[in-house]
Amino acid sequence: MKSAAIRSQLPRAEDTSTREALILEHLPQVRLIARKIHERLPDSIAVEDLVSAGVLGLISAIDCFDSRHNVKLKTYAEYKIRGAILDSLRDLDWAPRQRRRLAKQIEAAISRLEQKLQGVPEDEHIAEELGVDLDTYRQYLVSTQGLTLGSLEYSGREEDGRELISFLADEDSPLPSEVLEQRELEQLLADSVRRLPKMERTILGLYYQEEMTLREIARIVNLHESRISQLKTQAILRLRSSMRRAWPTERGL
Repeated sequence: MKSAAIRSQLPRAEDTSTREALILEHLPQVRLIARKIHERLPDSIAVEDLVSAGVLGLISAIDCFDSRHNVKLKTYAEYKIRGAILDSLRDLDWAPRQRRRLAKQIEAAISRLEQKLQGVPEDEHIAEELGVDLDTYRQYLVSTQGLTLGSLEYSGREEDGRELISFLADEDSPLPSEVLEQRELEQLLADSVRRLPKMERTILGLYYQEEMTLREIARIVNLHESRISQLKTQAILRLRSSMRRAWPTERGL
């Protein structure tokens, strides 16, 4: 175990009052993340279960936080909270395999078309690549929308064995490599976002940065809420496809 002289950490169990105060201070963050994830899940999943898993992630974040990494506790905690919630959902295996396969098929079709067209394929192109009509393809997006809840942190542990979130350093990661990998990943993601169609880019910005609901976004861009949901799902699948090519999961193993 590294000594306090080497590492600058928040107080751990020895300072119970400080630890408990930090947990209570960040509980609203857990509830907010849990509610946003729950919006995209079946009714059979209880939001209280997500909150419980998120609290474990928060506690892990507080115990592992290293202030030398120039990352705010709130930012680090968000990754840990989301990761803990997503891990709990994967353990439940709530998504039918058929839906998982469908999401992978859409992502693969997007990847093939981007390489073939050397650009961003339209909905019609993707539908044709999948061998279905446009309405059917858009129904596919509706049926797979919950599977994108991990957005870019999760690229499919079953198939890949590695998550993008794993590149966020833990307490044992060397600072130089953590900074390099995080900056490179951020740049790749920013480049991928810039290549998205304008409407999809706008929707992701309003949803993730401005934290608007799909209904609020629908009113702003004057589209039906269901169409906003389809475009958001499609945008995330585009980004995941792009990130898979730019950041292979074998990297660094």
